[in-house]
Parts: sequence; structure tokens; C-alpha cells
Amino acid sequence: MPAPAPAPQTRGDHDEVEALHNLVLRSLDDDQAVDVVTIPLQGKSSIADHMVIASGRSTRQVASMAQKLTERIKQELGRNVRIEGLPVADWVLLDANDVIVHLFRPEVRSFYNLERMWAFEESAAAAAAPGA
Repeated sequence: MPAPAPAPQTRGDHDEVEALHNLVLRSLDDDQAVDVVTIPLQGKSSIADHMVIASGRSTRQVASMAQKLTERIKQELGRNVRIEGLPVADWVLLDANDVIVHLFRPEVRSFYNLERMWAFEESAAAAAAPGA
């Protein structure tokens, strides 16, 4: 008999999500992240409630921020975080279910320009504007 499939991870309640989001922002501030941006995704995407994008000045700083953030989330909230891109650390993705964090070196961040790709309000407002 095959093993049952693991239960899907459920997204946290509002207070848990906000605690996670605040921890992410506090950690990035403590580690001197540059140009921190939060994009609210609740009601717009099922992948997470918040996407946080930030830059580090070097690959070393990006890697350090990612490692410290992962440890803080595990310590303070007991959550596991999935990480991609750590060995190179040009772009590190941290997936904590309710909050997704992208950490970049500035050149890589400007190349991919995730803020523009995920700017729902701006694109909707531009489409509705007269003369658009």
C-alpha cells in the first residue's frame, strides 16, 4: 500500500502571517538590507500573502541575510523555510509559505525588476486612467 500523500501546508491565520511579515522586515532592517519593498499579495495570488524584495550590497551580505532570516524564523516562529540560490547568492529566494522573500545583489535586482512584474495596483490604475 502506498504511503499517504503529505497533507498540504495550510497558510497561517492573519496574526501568524503578520508576525512572520514583521519578523522578516525587522530581520532585514537589523541586517542593513537596502531598498526593502513589500508587495501585498493577499487576494491577488495564492502563493503567499506578502512578497518582500530587498537588496544586499554584496553576495556575502545577501547570503548572510538569508541565513540569519531563516534561523530567526525557525527560532521565533518554529517554521521551516525553503531556500533557493544560496551558494551563488546573486538572488536568494526564501519561501516561508505566507511570506516569500527575494534577496538580490542590486545589479541582479534591476535586471529582473520583480517590483514591476508584481505591481498589480499600478498596472490596474494605469489601465483605468483616461488616455491610457
